[in-house]
Amino acid sequence: MSVAVIGGTGIDELAGLERAGGHRPETPYGAPSGPIEAGTIDGVPVLFLQRHGTPRALPPHRINYRANLWALRELGAAAVVAINAVGGIDEACGPGQLVLPDQLIDYTWGREHTVDEGGDDPVRHIDFTEPYDPALRRALLMAAQEAGIACRDGGVLGVTQGPRLETAAEIRRLRGDGCDLVGMTGMPEAALARELELPYASICMVVNAAPGLDDQPLTLAAMGEVLAREAGAVAALLRAFLTARRRV
Repeated sequence: MSVAVIGGTGIDELAGLERAGGHRPETPYGAPSGPIEAGTIDGVPVLFLQRHGTPRALPPHRINYRANLWALRELGAAAVVAINAVGGIDEACGPGQLVLPDQLIDYTWGREHTVDEGGDDPVRHIDFTEPYDPALRRALLMAAQEAGIACRDGGVLGVTQGPRLETAAEIRRLRGDGCDLVGMTGMPEAALARELELPYASICMVVNAAPGLDDQPLTLAAMGEVLAREAGAVAALLRAFLTARRRV
């Protein structure tokens, strides 16, 4: 069984992946965002999918999250590690920080958010109290600690519709709701993984202070510089996690 990695903005390929082939299976929900690369990292089977497509073209609200998760499961994924580029709301979640959130609040709308379409099968009332798999989160945190990679344990991710960034007033609202981070792709991905019984966790790369929280202009160039630095830390964390998984 493989570990699936879903790449976000700034993660277009998986460092260290020894490729063995590519797949783009059809699913009951259409095609996934792009080809799913299969291979190994340090001998551990890995699947990699860039959720925005290759080359990146899909905005957050147009991603076929259902097809992505379904395809990964059909190809043998036993767990899913998602990588998300986010903005920081809490002061402890500044640019350059890696965070493994433990909760989320969904502000998205109009997305295909469930594989349950009625019919003869029972309705899936999944338990979503803990949206991220606790065991998978612990394994990632232990790998980060052993590798000496700074990674914050816990936080609430607010998931907005996008693709525009948020207004300062919206960020004040999210902060009041208890959000520490803000992103655009965390849902319905996490819920779909739970419906499909795939353990799921997110590594959030904080690439900017959320709008209105500092006096620096929000530019793609500045975000890209932070992404480039954080991508190396994410690659190191994934490698440490997979190495530890191989030892089990």
